[in-house]
Amino acid sequence: MAKKIAVEQSLTNITEALREKGYDVVDLKSAEDAKNCSACVVTGIDSNVMGIQDISTLAPVIEASGLSANEVCRQVEELPV
Repeated sequence: MAKKIAVEQSLTNITEALREKGYDVVDLKSAEDAKNCSACVVTGIDSNVMGIQDISTLAPVIEASGLSANEVCRQVEELPV
C-alpha cells in the first residue's frame, strides 16, 4: 500500500512528482485532510505567525520552501514505513 501524503494545493509540481513515484496524494486544505497521512508537505509561507501550536496530526511535516520536488520526494522516501 502506498504512503498517503497530504500536500498544500499550491505545490502542484511536488504533487505531480509524488504521484509519479506511486504515492497517494491528497490536497491539504484543512487539518481534517491530514488525518491518516504518512506526511504533510507545506509551503511554509504561513509559518505560525501567531505562535499557536495546535497539533492536528502526528505525521511528519515537510516544509517545501527552498526545496525542489526531487528533494521533497527524497524526504518522503526516507520516512519510516
